[in-house]
Amino acid sequence: MFRYHSARKTALGKAFETAELIYHAAVRELRKSNGNAVLGLVIQIVQSLILVLTMYFLFSVLGLRRIAVRGDFMLYVMSGVFLFMTHIKAIGAVAGADGPTSAMMMHAPMNPIISIGGAALASLYQQVLAATVIIFFYHSVITPITIEDPVGVLGAFLLAWFSGVGLGMVFLSARPWQPEAMSIIIPLYQRLNMIASGKMMLANNTKPDMRAIFDWNPLFHTIDQGRGFMFLNYTPRYTSIEYAVKFGLVCLMIGLMAEFFTRKHMSASWNKRR
Repeated sequence: MFRYHSARKTALGKAFETAELIYHAAVRELRKSNGNAVLGLVIQIVQSLILVLTMYFLFSVLGLRRIAVRGDFMLYVMSGVFLFMTHIKAIGAVAGADGPTSAMMMHAPMNPIISIGGAALASLYQQVLAATVIIFFYHSVITPITIEDPVGVLGAFLLAWFSGVGLGMVFLSARPWQPEAMSIIIPLYQRLNMIASGKMMLANNTKPDMRAIFDWNPLFHTIDQGRGFMFLNYTPRYTSIEYAVKFGLVCLMIGLMAEFFTRKHMSASWNKRR
């Protein structure tokens, strides 16, 4: 009598229903960390602002401003920090999404894909808001800025988020099998990207042997390409948008297949022995 029965819907109706569920899952994800939604968003903005100011003063103290692109130095710092934050936050949000044994999965028509989509969307919303507020404040209060190709910069921003979602899917599918290992690997990868993302350097100015250390990282390619779109005086020669896109797609496909396999075998009793 109390079992959920879905009415027969068209493909378009099912798509709208899924989009609505993802939206509500994203709202729940945003309110989960802080009961006050506005305060939670302010905290995200402050986190990004603190990292921007930290990197600015670090560049100034170490005398690294000479390696930056000719143009607004604060904009150069923000171009690296915002893409870095978007990438690692997407990984953390997706990797920490509700799994098949979560209590939320008992409420039809909820499923893990909706939970993952909601977590990814909430992460993107937070980072877009933080970047928009900080750039608007800097442009209107401190000094006017000019972005050479705003659409290209937005594309690089979304690509950093997309590659983070792909990697997060891989970590999410592996977490039920090795939760202790994933609790170490995920933060380690996020901390490693403080250096491996290449947000403190330009690929064109990096020696080949040093560049080879960072070349595996899709975020390194995305940040460098994003700076090419942002500044008139910089043209990336050693990074590729295609690599970041292919990396994200491959990780997403692997993560989806692994998540489906895990969902078929996952049991709530797995964690009882730990």
